[in-house]
Amino acid sequence: MKLSEIKKQLSTLDNVAFVLPNGTYVPEHFHVTEVGLITKNFIDCGGKVRKETVVNFQLWDANDFEHRLKPQKLLDIIELSEKILGIEDYEVEVEFQAETIGKYDIGFNGTAFTLLNKQTACLAQDQCGIPAEKQKVKLSEIASQTNSCTPGGGCC
Repeated sequence: MKLSEIKKQLSTLDNVAFVLPNGTYVPEHFHVTEVGLITKNFIDCGGKVRKETVVNFQLWDANDFEHRLKPQKLLDIIELSEKILGIEDYEVEVEFQAETIGKYDIGFNGTAFTLLNKQTACLAQDQCGIPAEKQKVKLSEIASQTNSCTPGGGCC
């Protein structure tokens, strides 16, 4: 989800909530401790130089049980970050502490932001020897082909 989409959704909400991939909510007394711009420069396994830039929100579960982040306050934090850091309309990822720091993509379910598990992938599959996915064929379909041999068919 891009930053502009998050801002649009925030303008329609009374409360800010984040749902983890397992369906539980980030505690409602969370803090947004960072809004930042992360640029990753790297070389994929095929030797291609790549650059990826995302906006990062870091959520923190403090023991401040009276804290409630309202949509307008988060919009103010985002707008200040855009102004000071020169943040553009990039995709947003969210960091949240569980057993370790989890990094999530973000979605919206109509009432809350959903944290979506990120996945790794090879960006140069054609370069690094990953075999093409084998075609799955049912054995029953092979026998029905007209140009195939069958037991007792006399073609062998």
